[in-house]
Amino acid sequence: MTFTAIRIDDLALDQELTEDATVGPELAQAAHAYRSTPRALVWRNPSSEWQLLVVLLPLATRLSLMTNPIFGRLVRDWGLGIRFIGVDAEQSVYDFRDLLHPRALGKLVKALARFVEQSPIAGSAGGADHPALDMLFSVLADDMLTILESRRDDWRRHLAREDRLAIDRIGSDQAPGGRSLFDRRTRFPDFLAQLRQALRLQMIDVEFYGRVLRSIDLREDSVESRILAILEGALDPVTLAKLGRTRIGPHLGCYNWLRLEPRLAAHRASVLYKMPVLAQFLADQGLCGAAPDRRSVFARQIATGAHEPGQASAAAAAARRDEASVRSLLRAIDSGQDRWVIESLAQYFRVSDNLVRALWRNCPAALGAPPEWHLRQILLALNERPERNWPSDAAGWLAFKSSAVPAAIDPR
Repeated sequence: MTFTAIRIDDLALDQELTEDATVGPELAQAAHAYRSTPRALVWRNPSSEWQLLVVLLPLATRLSLMTNPIFGRLVRDWGLGIRFIGVDAEQSVYDFRDLLHPRALGKLVKALARFVEQSPIAGSAGGADHPALDMLFSVLADDMLTILESRRDDWRRHLAREDRLAIDRIGSDQAPGGRSLFDRRTRFPDFLAQLRQALRLQMIDVEFYGRVLRSIDLREDSVESRILAILEGALDPVTLAKLGRTRIGPHLGCYNWLRLEPRLAAHRASVLYKMPVLAQFLADQGLCGAAPDRRSVFARQIATGAHEPGQASAAAAAARRDEASVRSLLRAIDSGQDRWVIESLAQYFRVSDNLVRALWRNCPAALGAPPEWHLRQILLALNERPERNWPSDAAGWLAFKSSAVPAAIDPR
């Protein structure tokens, strides 16, 4: 059993970036937090049931406030950016972020504050002998593993369903399989805001600003590559290889769906190869069991009209029909019979067989992998158009996807 905290590498730029006289005290303090905050807490073989536990942390720029009980909301907001990933002995992937209760978050914040305070301004980015690692380890051992043990019957609900194992780059296009597990936009917004503020106040020049941005990409790419290597090393290589031959890549929800029935993984991967637009839909339906969040329920109600008065009973009947259609669709996929799959998809989404066949032959990558409520609207809109009038480029498909979003509810 080993426990490590993964941090970014040091660069020559850091001496200037953390010097108050050069960049100002606010940016220097934010830069110190940026350098000192661990990107991931990795616990290998914590028990016989778990191969790996990884806690991905957002940047801790407000630790001095978060350690004060008065600012409990800051802790909750910061906790929304935490990802608690687990890989069990059967190599399934879980996302336990919903199980991090306020008491565990509070202890984690205190341990992290001690870790950052004891981090040197210059020098090594920290190793296994860091003086505060024992406290971080204690938080994981005493709280997180205990939480998992007490919620054993609830594990299936927390199978990872979203995100891809891929490096995230700010400003780059999202891959067809969805967003990356590493969301840089939410990891260090305060640091980027301080950097832009220093540029506006002319405390730093454009050349230095560009150097810092390039250093962010360099360091984050490096640390994300290390975390990816750790995660991929704990997963089933055969299943990853099957996903690698599809256009969606290592989508965690699809990975878990394939792992549920290894004998049927080839049939399931074949459907993902033909229609990557179904990736998120099949991950959600194939894993089943987790209650949808309120945002998903609200979006589906808008898409189906269930929010209107008198439509609740009709929506419930439609939901029962959809459940039967999903079971039929999943059986068709597992049978490996393409014709049955196409007919089942057309029946479930209430579109023509010809539309599904057209997408089966050539599914545009620009469609991505939308959630079911959006996917249904996209397919219904496509069903109204002949194939010759479909968009011809990625920009056209993106505009078409946007136009397929249901209109907002009139508050009157």
